[in-house]
Parts: sequence; structure tokens; C-alpha cells
Amino acid sequence: MDLTLTEEEREIRDWVRTFVTREVLPLESMVLERERRNERGLTREELKALQDKARQSGFFGIQTPEEYGGMGLGALMTALTQVELGRSFVPFSFGGDADNILYAANPEQQERYLLPTIEGDKISCFAITEPGAGSDARNLRTSAVRDGDEWVINGEKTFITFGDVADFVMVFAVTDKELGADGGVTCFLVDREAGWTSAPIPTMGEWGPASLSFQDVRVPHTAILGEEGRGFELAMRWIGRGRYLLPARALGACERLLEMGMEHARQRVTFGAPIADRQAIQWMVADSAVEIEALRWLVLTAAWQVDHGLDSRQSQSMAKLYGGVKANEIVDRVLQMHGGMGYTRELPIERWYRELRLLRIYEGTDEIQRRTIARNLLSGHVTVRGHLG
Repeated sequence: MDLTLTEEEREIRDWVRTFVTREVLPLESMVLERERRNERGLTREELKALQDKARQSGFFGIQTPEEYGGMGLGALMTALTQVELGRSFVPFSFGGDADNILYAANPEQQERYLLPTIEGDKISCFAITEPGAGSDARNLRTSAVRDGDEWVINGEKTFITFGDVADFVMVFAVTDKELGADGGVTCFLVDREAGWTSAPIPTMGEWGPASLSFQDVRVPHTAILGEEGRGFELAMRWIGRGRYLLPARALGACERLLEMGMEHARQRVTFGAPIADRQAIQWMVADSAVEIEALRWLVLTAAWQVDHGLDSRQSQSMAKLYGGVKANEIVDRVLQMHGGMGYTRELPIERWYRELRLLRIYEGTDEIQRRTIARNLLSGHVTVRGHLG
């Protein structure tokens, strides 16, 4: 397995690194100040302006197929891009992307939803999680009942990313109770104007999920995304679209955090010597460096498998689990290195502390990843020797 970057791949990685350094890092103090006032770090207009600046250099739609105007980058390069973006806590992402399941839309739906989402003219949200159906996605209660050429949707969704700002929702509802997840769940594309409402959910971090309410929301039969009854398959495709990308972004954060910790340790003097000379600090640095390198290879291995058409589910679950646990340990160490200042909101460390905690919960909790990993091993689907056999 050769993970040496080609000249073109290195150029892409270096361009992203330069963009983050020149355009994103300088925004950090402003973003921190706004978030201390309980405001959004970047407004929609500011985010769009940054994305447009990147687009002028040809960086648009990282994983979007070229026929839709994107770059069509592979998994490995996308992961490396996320690592570079993760080096800043500023909530920035490159424009030109759309949810992978939107490509299942018919031509009319693509014109109405997919293309405007790629262009940044519309914001989507993915709504499957419910108060009683989080990790147990099969336990959906939201229903859609057919009434002539329309469907009537009733139910509640919770912890929906972008749910309070989205222009439309991909909502999953039970259309056949007897079949349930095995052919009785359908995905609907529903504009906000159709009548669903949202409310923000306050969290310990800057992530802004929302609850969605559907009360007799009517949509035409043509609002179905994909096929009637095949919605659960679409949902699993969305959830499994790239779990390795979450720990990839966390990897970038860990690299930056450890660099901050080492710089502080060199400068902070106690009892006549820098704390970098203390064995306690050196062990924190060493443990963090080893874990960062291990996470790097878990992420890159999963991405490499995706690019080569291999079954990467086990590797992605391992990367997600290890990344969530170790990122939280590393940010805790770095906060400890900074002492009282690390606990303040003047530095971004406590902000990362809160943000990285989410990695152990969303898009598959630690416990779900452990269950997946263990089941794959115990069933014989994979072995402890990994993909090399």
C-alpha cells in the first residue's frame, strides 16, 4: 500500500493548507468573540464569500462529480482536505457539495434541489433522528399516509444539523408499518414552505441542531426521493457516506492543539525552567504524538480502501471510534498544559474541548462503533489481521 502523494495531490493539499493559513486562521479571534456573544461564528453571507474566493481558484465541490461542476476528488484527497480544515475551529467548509443521496433524485428534483444546493443557493438537512429513534434508526415513528396524489406527514425529528436554517428537508417517514425499515420507510423532499417548523436546540458546543415538527404536512407523490419504501436504504447510504471524514477533521484539530501545547510549554517558565523540561509534560506530548500518528493511519487506511472499492466499513468504524476517544484525550491534555488559561474562553482550547466531545456521539456513537466492530469480527466478516489478511 503506497500512500505517497502524486505531484498533483500534493499541490491540492498544499493549496488547501495555504488557504486555511491565509483566509481562515485570521478569522479565529473574530469568531471566538462572536461565539462568546452567542452569535454565529460566520454568517451565511461571510461563509459564501469565503467559498466564492476558493472557487475563483478552482476549488469547488470537493467530492462533487465533474459533470456537476465539482472536482470529483477521491476519498484520500478528501480526507487530507478535511485534516487541513480541521486545523482551525472556524466553521468553514468548501462550497459545491450536496448530500450524496440527492444524486438519487430524478431530473426534475435535481433541478429543484440538487443543483441549487451545489451552487449554495439552497441549504438542505437530513432528518431521520427522532426522540425515540437515535442510534436505533429502525424505530421510526414519523408517518406518511397517502391521500390521493398526496402524502400527509406527521411526526417529530430531533438533533437535525442545519434544521433551523434549511430551505428543504430530506425527511424519512414510515409509509408501511408492517414492513417498517424492511421496505416500509420512504424519503420525502419537503420545502419549508410546505409547513414544517423548526426550533433550535441549545447544546454545550457551537453545533446548532434543531427539532423539526410535521403536523399534517402535505406533499405531492412526486416529492418522494428514490423509490417508495426504499428510504431506509437511502438513509444508511447517507450515514455511511464517509465516517472517516469526521476523524479526519479531528486529526487536524489534534495536530494544531498539540502544536499549541508544545509552544506554550516552551514559553511557560516555572521554578526557573520551561515546563517543557518537566517529564509530566513530555509524556503528554509523547502520548499525544503517538495517538495522532495512529489516528492518521486509521483515517488514511479507511480512505484508501474507499478509493480502491474495498469494504471499508470496519476501518471507518475503527477510525471514528479511535478518533473520537483520542481527540478528547488530547484536547484535555493540551488544556491541562495551559493551566487556568486553557479553561478560559480567551483561547480556543475549551471551545475545541466542547466541539470534539460531539464526535463521540453524532453519526454513530462510540457504543455503536464498538458494536459494529465486534459484530464484524465475531461473525467472521473480517479478521483481526485486517484487510491485508
